Amino acid sequence: MKLTDAKLRTLTEPGKHFDGGGLYLELTKAGGRYWRMKYRHGGKEKRLAFGVYPAVGLKDARALAAAAREVLQAGDDPGQQRKAEKAKAAHESANTLQAVAADWMKHQASRWEAETAGRIRASLEADVFPTLGARAMAGIKPGEVMAAVKKIEARGAGDQAGRVLQRVKAIYRWAVTHERIEANPMLDLVPAEILKPREVQHRAALAPAELPAFLAKLDAYEGEPHTVQALRMVMLTATRPGEVRGARWAEFDLAAGLWVIPAERMKMRSEHRVPLSRQALEVLEAMQPLSGHRELVFPSPTYPSKPLSENTFNSAMARMGYKYTATAHGFRALFSTVANECGWNPDVIERQLAHMERNKIRAAYHRSTYMDERSRLMQWWADYLDGRKAGNVVPFPQRVA
Repeated sequence: MKLTDAKLRTLTEPGKHFDGGGLYLELTKAGGRYWRMKYRHGGKEKRLAFGVYPAVGLKDARALAAAAREVLQAGDDPGQQRKAEKAKAAHESANTLQAVAADWMKHQASRWEAETAGRIRASLEADVFPTLGARAMAGIKPGEVMAAVKKIEARGAGDQAGRVLQRVKAIYRWAVTHERIEANPMLDLVPAEILKPREVQHRAALAPAELPAFLAKLDAYEGEPHTVQALRMVMLTATRPGEVRGARWAEFDLAAGLWVIPAERMKMRSEHRVPLSRQALEVLEAMQPLSGHRELVFPSPTYPSKPLSENTFNSAMARMGYKYTATAHGFRALFSTVANECGWNPDVIERQLAHMERNKIRAAYHRSTYMDERSRLMQWWADYLDGRKAGNVVPFPQRVA
């Protein structure tokens, strides 16, 4: 005889009270009321638990039993299916986007500078984690990621939107490789098909005609000497501002006039050898009493164990009157423009800028033959800057074939 709600409320006899189709309520001597279902699969008798009465009512228990019988009719074991579903749920709860992103960033840490890692983490924390971070990666739809990225674009940060999209896609690729998810649903998210076209914004650079005024202002600048000397080093070496800010004394061979920047500090992860002009060596000589006893050549005056901050250079240039019109990174463009216009070998210039040669044979040739020419180029460049500061016109050399 089937169970009824009235009968269930008045049951007092311990034991199994059947409803049909294998479903029964088990009343224990202690008064517990547990829904169970008896079934056979693979020649073995098995049981399923459906919860406790009255939290799970009769109607709900029958629905659960009916669903289990459908699984049986399909030839599967509802008990094993339930275990698989629980395991999947546990796996997904441990593999949220934020949890996997943290593991991805940890895995990539040795490839990134600390500042790069900080920017990546901050972008995800600001624009992705608040809405998607707690979600299981496998359950996030491409449209949800697209919506998050377009929201960034809508506030006028198109470049940031593109970077965030690439980072999310990289996390998903890594998650598939490391079996955190089975498939990558973000493969078809192409930045060009999601974000509006943007003009490439090159970093603002001084024009050659502006050099005399800028150099005079740099000499008169009353800020920290660490900042002034570091800016001079950026100009004299045509290196990236981050490479100068992170420079270590151990990287310099002053006797040989050489600065060897290790691969891990370079954008392209390839060692870069920088010949030093007489003027660049004078910058290092000026820094000796300020930081010669420390690891960093240009430490922060406030926190000597840390390099100058990322914004230090451009803030100094803004105070000198060059806000929005010139950046420290723009000195590389200035160097390239002047050196090319003055007839220097473009390959030598590109190698000095540490621009990666894609042709492997040419790349090997560049590494092995250009140091002498680059040494002459960098001394010429330093003399050129001195000449411009003094108002002199520096003669153009003959182009080297």
